[in-house]
Amino acid sequence: MTSRNRVVVTGIGAVSGLGMNTAEMWDGIATARCAIGRLHGIETGRLTARLACQIEGYSEADHFERQQSVFLDRVGQLTVVSGREAMAMAGLDKAAMDEIGFRAGVTHAASPGQVTIEECYWTFYGEGGNRMHPFSTPRIMGAAPAAALTIEFGVHGPAFGTASACSSSNHAIGLAFDMIRNGRLDVCLTGGADASLVPAYFKAWEGLRVLTNDMSRPFSRDRSGIVLGEAATTLVLEARDHAEARGATILAEILGWGTTSDAGNMLAPDPEYAVAAMRQAIEDAGLTAADIGYINAHGTATRMNDKSEATALRQVFHHAIPPTSSLKSQTGHTLNAAGGMEAIATIMALRQQTLPATINFNEPDPECDIDCVPNTPRPARFDYAMSNSFGFGGLNAVLVLGRA
Repeated sequence: MTSRNRVVVTGIGAVSGLGMNTAEMWDGIATARCAIGRLHGIETGRLTARLACQIEGYSEADHFERQQSVFLDRVGQLTVVSGREAMAMAGLDKAAMDEIGFRAGVTHAASPGQVTIEECYWTFYGEGGNRMHPFSTPRIMGAAPAAALTIEFGVHGPAFGTASACSSSNHAIGLAFDMIRNGRLDVCLTGGADASLVPAYFKAWEGLRVLTNDMSRPFSRDRSGIVLGEAATTLVLEARDHAEARGATILAEILGWGTTSDAGNMLAPDPEYAVAAMRQAIEDAGLTAADIGYINAHGTATRMNDKSEATALRQVFHHAIPPTSSLKSQTGHTLNAAGGMEAIATIMALRQQTLPATINFNEPDPECDIDCVPNTPRPARFDYAMSNSFGFGGLNAVLVLGRA
């Protein structure tokens, strides 16, 4: 086994409220465009919160033959679309995967098919029906997005879904990084997706009293809660030697990651363990805190989470916290997809030497005394960046990335 391979990113793909590909997503970030709007396309009569970030312009028929899509919930379909973009960018296809064989894998956020779940329960309880879609079970299973990528691209190595709430994507990326760095794999498709904008799941989130009808305003003193969003992302990670040997374009490098558990409260974050995850990631990357030039925050726009993250940042960086912004101000909280979205945004920020903004920002909060790059993206020179994900249950995962 070869140890300590360098791990690079050679392909990225994203489908989100900002657009159907990565270029459209970055254009939205660079122009500080908000993709959050009035929830539509589902029954909203019994919902209180009605803001969301939805993917517009997606049509199943534009991307799939019926014999393929019949097995895929919306979340699986969106995952495959993002995977096609990432693999094309990486210059890889089924033939290449066949040649790589068992040294190619997939780690992707475990995202159950919420649209199919909703349809099943409505058919059974709402309509009194007894016939479900014959492929409901494979459409519902959390590993379906990972499996869909293996089928689409002929990946025969290890493949699985990671389930750690809003940290699922970052855990998937971190595990892919480890498997390549430690010599088990040469290539791994990773990331996460979420398509949970259905009435019952939306209503469940309302029960937590964390959704807002105002707007997503991370770190702003007047923040009032989360806006839900949907998205799908895929990143192609590759051993640097392998990528260079085939002449691939290197987009960025994954340098390190850290992961911890609060082991405390299911909902209330403990900054002590966010601190530990960030310090682990920086140390794993062989860097110091002073090397980090930008942080893509978890930044959910709840009172408790933003305060906890700001507290943790002060402990790690003291009085020199790098500029720290939240993509959730533009796309809402995309849940299982969030880490993948934010990793791609961080990669693009490194490539374009631009700090993404935290939009919808109105007023500084003394409890969140950070430079959140309010409202307007900013040019900057930086070589290293960090991306934070802190999930319910106190499940934390932090990535450190570097310029190519």
